[in-house]
Amino acid sequence: MAASLFVPPFSPNNCLSSFLPFRPNPNSYFLPLPRSATAAPPICLCAADDFIVPLPPQLTADASQEHNERTTDRRKVVRVAWEKLLRWSRSLRSKAKTDVLERTKKVVVLGGGSFGTAMAAHVADRKSQLQVNLLVRDAQVCQSINQTHLNCKYFPTHKLPENVVATTDAREALQGADFCFHAVPVQFSASFLEGIAEFVHPTLPFISLSKGLELNTYRMMSQIIPRALRNPRQPYVVLSGPSFSLELMNKLPTAMVVASKDKKMANAVQQLLASRNMRINTSSDVTGVEIAGALKNVLAIAAGIVEGLNLGNNSMAALVTQGCSEIRWLATKMGAKSTTLTGLSGNGDIMLTCFVNLSRNRRVGVRLGSGEKLDDILSSMNQVAEGISTAGAVIALAQKYKVKLPVLTAVARIVDNELTPTKAVYELMNLPQVGWLVCLLVNCCERWDC
Repeated sequence: MAASLFVPPFSPNNCLSSFLPFRPNPNSYFLPLPRSATAAPPICLCAADDFIVPLPPQLTADASQEHNERTTDRRKVVRVAWEKLLRWSRSLRSKAKTDVLERTKKVVVLGGGSFGTAMAAHVADRKSQLQVNLLVRDAQVCQSINQTHLNCKYFPTHKLPENVVATTDAREALQGADFCFHAVPVQFSASFLEGIAEFVHPTLPFISLSKGLELNTYRMMSQIIPRALRNPRQPYVVLSGPSFSLELMNKLPTAMVVASKDKKMANAVQQLLASRNMRINTSSDVTGVEIAGALKNVLAIAAGIVEGLNLGNNSMAALVTQGCSEIRWLATKMGAKSTTLTGLSGNGDIMLTCFVNLSRNRRVGVRLGSGEKLDDILSSMNQVAEGISTAGAVIALAQKYKVKLPVLTAVARIVDNELTPTKAVYELMNLPQVGWLVCLLVNCCERWDC
């Protein structure tokens, strides 16, 4: 042990007093100090047996060259991978079927609101020979679209394609249509469809753009449309995903999901809509896509309330995470697939609606959190915030399927003026922190104090 103290760096020629603070040279390496074969091994204290030796110029050049070679190799690997991806993409595009778009002559969009107008413009851009009829209620909007190609109410500065024709006549709009996009708000859909049922062909595919649950009946659009049209076999597709109408009108890249129990029908709508600016995925999980699209509006109100109360980013992240879990608990109990809820129509739509100011449900929440009255908020809006009416329906479904939804329940109580936003936050924060959360995770019991 004592002998090891006299080998470098503790030898008389390298005493401790000679060690002074130093700044390593960037062109230096740590190299071990040579020692005799008969010397006892040193005591290793951190890197005390290492010694700074300047790197010879040639080694510096070699290291630099090696680094450049590694960088070149890495870039080559990335470039090759990207080129393979592009070749694969071109190959699939060349094989993609376009016969649906080619044989489609007429499309009708029911509802001249912001999203209905944006979808009409998108479909019309797919083929200039395609006739797109937009059924609207407002005669002034109808005249504006037909004379100036502008929706004066929702998009007064965005020119619509010339093949978009507005009408207030349901018979004229639906006659000879190959596809029908339904963009009427959920709460008005049943009465509206019952009024036009006689003009709807029994094989006309309905593509629902509306999100929400019908108040009092708690039905989704997949149940409302066949019932209102008195045709349980009416072809049905739901289109959902993170998509703001303004960005669709600006032709910004967007990805959405079409879901149908009929795979061929889902593929047909995919062909009709997929374009350079829009990616369309297909799914068979109609329930998952619809329930996620409905509940995310309620969660967006909660997110807006957090913003309006200035509770910070920590609270926002916690609330949205909890809300996503609640949506998953209820949706899976209703038969949805968990993979749907983590995809575009689930988490994708939730993130867009909860975090971006273009979301009208989020804006309602912000104003509620800022102290405004709900009646004043709604009277100042020219668009429908589906989350308001959906909130109560969600709680009824939660009771039916025996799932507890604290965040979404709080929103329903705020909407019903039974709870202030500040009091709701206080009550949520004071819920039991262990046993109650375990019950939520496993949905094991009906008691809140288990």
